[in-house]
Amino acid sequence: MTFSLRPTYADPHLAALVDKLRDYLDGELAEYEHDRGISRAGRLTRADLQPVWQRSRELGFYGIHLPNEHGGQDLTHTQLAALKEEIGASGRVLGHSVLGDMGGPLRAGDILRYATEHQLKTYFLPVVRAERACCFSLTETDAGSDVRSMRTTAQRDGDDYILNGHKVFSSAGPFADFAIVVARMAGTGESGNEGEGDKPRFSAFLLDLDTPGCRVLDGATPMSGEHIESDIVLENCRVPAHNLLGEEGKGLRIALGRVTVNRLLHCPTALGAMRRALDLTLDRTRHRTVAGGRPLLSLQAIQHKVADMATEFYAARSMTYAALAALDRGEDVRTEAFMCKLFVAESAFRLLDEAVQIHGKEGLTQGNEIEYLFRKIRMFRILTGTSEIQRNGIARDLAFMSS
Repeated sequence: MTFSLRPTYADPHLAALVDKLRDYLDGELAEYEHDRGISRAGRLTRADLQPVWQRSRELGFYGIHLPNEHGGQDLTHTQLAALKEEIGASGRVLGHSVLGDMGGPLRAGDILRYATEHQLKTYFLPVVRAERACCFSLTETDAGSDVRSMRTTAQRDGDDYILNGHKVFSSAGPFADFAIVVARMAGTGESGNEGEGDKPRFSAFLLDLDTPGCRVLDGATPMSGEHIESDIVLENCRVPAHNLLGEEGKGLRIALGRVTVNRLLHCPTALGAMRRALDLTLDRTRHRTVAGGRPLLSLQAIQHKVADMATEFYAARSMTYAALAALDRGEDVRTEAFMCKLFVAESAFRLLDEAVQIHGKEGLTQGNEIEYLFRKIRMFRILTGTSEIQRNGIARDLAFMSS
């Protein structure tokens, strides 16, 4: 893999998809955002997003990773990653809605394979068709990295389950019709001592967000400034038993079942942000002048900074796509996924920190894209597994290898 700020691909199918996606992102979608006055600082609505879901579906991008029988193109992980990187590098505010990250097929993920025919017809296939939207509700205030400490409970009652609890950071919640909610089965794990046979059991449910006893509240606004999170409060909320996803007690396995794949596939979006930041920084250093009218890039101190930035990007991108290629070959890349998430997150942060430094006061100003990317990338060191969690996983795997 060679270094480039506008990658090309030997795979003709992927190359054609990337060209088509770039045209859409830089043309029609950019015009849509401009005409509607959509900015990163604004609050998005379902009315803003749904036309993008539908148009992306018409163009073949929405759910493109899915099997052919669900209207997708059965992409490899490497092909999907390349598209995610392009979206991250585009600078489009609504880029998250093109492939279905924001409430769409990518949000539902591999969960489709656990669904019954009724659940596919009622919930997931309408999502694939861009008619409905979903969110995923796992995290709680005191159950982040340690999801097993969740307090939301599910109690079987006849033909229903009764859910009680409070979920936070449900991304896409403000736009969703239903949530995939994971809850601890009532009566399990209450002593906190799994050694006494009190192991907690978790189940996953499909919950219509207009169900009595369910309240969707504005979630905390993250440092990125995006209003895309919801709290979901459940108070004696009845869910039909046929909305149980998979088997009772297997919900955590469903929720975390593709954690290695998901960990890897979060990296290309960050790589796209790195690419975008490097491109913006090079543009600034070529056109910003210093004393004597020379471009900023003529200064050796600046040359060294951008050289390091480019090297970090190339290293992060190379290791990520190497791991994705191994995954597509059917190899076990658990350790590599930990490494990629760690290295991409930390490298992206260092790159954005330098980009802010080079942009000077403009890089500190809200409304400047570099300032936004810095805040967004700072979050990536924590979201989807902190850097410390990745290090724990790497060390654990190394210890196992040497034993």
